[in-house]
Parts: sequence; structure tokens; C-alpha cells
Amino acid sequence: MVELSVPQLDTVFHALGDATRRTMLRDLSLGERTVSQLAEPFDISLAAASKHIKALENAGLIRREVRGRTHVCRLAPEPLAQAHEWLGFYRQFWNSRLDILEQMLREDDQGKPPADGGNDNG
Repeated sequence: MVELSVPQLDTVFHALGDATRRTMLRDLSLGERTVSQLAEPFDISLAAASKHIKALENAGLIRREVRGRTHVCRLAPEPLAQAHEWLGFYRQFWNSRLDILEQMLREDDQGKPPADGGNDNG
């Protein structure tokens, strides 16, 4: 299992905790975008969009390149893949625990007498 450092993992999940940033990442998965293009779908200023982009940069999820006066962003998927792997460990952990619970419940059901068919004589 790839282990992200705790501060890096915290930064990645913090960046992913905002719907605007998640949308920006989804848009970047389709290719490079300028800051203006990333801000366009939202009712936010370029300054606000830049703050979101900075949070994504700090998490290592995107890279920004300055081309003249234009800032172009591209997805850097490595931290996202590492976070996915970290989550995968817990998905596997809980799936195995739920499988054990399911087996225990089936065994418990097999040990019970059959239902009385709905007759209520009491």
C-alpha cells in the first residue's frame, strides 16, 4: 500500500472536500484549461477561482503554467491515485467485515426454527 504522509493526505482530502474544486478537477480531466475557463461555469470572480486553484495546487492535484499573461492548468493525477489507493485499503477492510457479518447472519438464520406460516393463535 502506498502511504501518503498525513499532511499531504489531509491536503488532498481538504481540496476534494469542495464541490467547486471537484468540478474543476473533472473539467481538467478532459484537458488543459485556463483559469478563466475553470471559473466560467461558476458565479465567482477570477480571484475566487484562483483561490480554489491554489488549494488544488497545494494538494499537488494540478499544475499551473504561465504562458505570457495566461495561466494554464493541467491535472496532476498522482496524489488522487494515491488517495484512491489509501481509500481502497479501507474499502477492502469493510468489505471483508461485511462478508463476515453476512456469513454470521446466514448461520444464525439457519439455526432458527421455521416461521409458523402466519398463524396467530395468541
